[in-house]
Amino acid sequence: MSVTAMVLIKAQPARSAALATAIAEVRGVSEVFSVAGRYDLVAIVRAPRNEDLADIVSGSIHSLPGIVESETLIAFRTYSRSELAEGTSLFMDE
Repeated sequence: MSVTAMVLIKAQPARSAALATAIAEVRGVSEVFSVAGRYDLVAIVRAPRNEDLADIVSGSIHSLPGIVESETLIAFRTYSRSELAEGTSLFMDE
């Protein structure tokens, strides 16, 4: 079991591309998206425990230059097509 978070990031415009590359190299970051809207980047982070997630987000990502603001969303549950195809109940107690 792992913990997944989405880190929404506002970046300094001149540093956005370099910041995205640096975030993508952080251990635990699986993907970084350049997005339109209120935020500039979205990083998907996966870690074995909440404590590890805190180290990745607060320690590694937030220490990178170019971040103006961020918001972290922690996933409670994952819904995917593969789960539906396997017939897994989305609301089954774990």
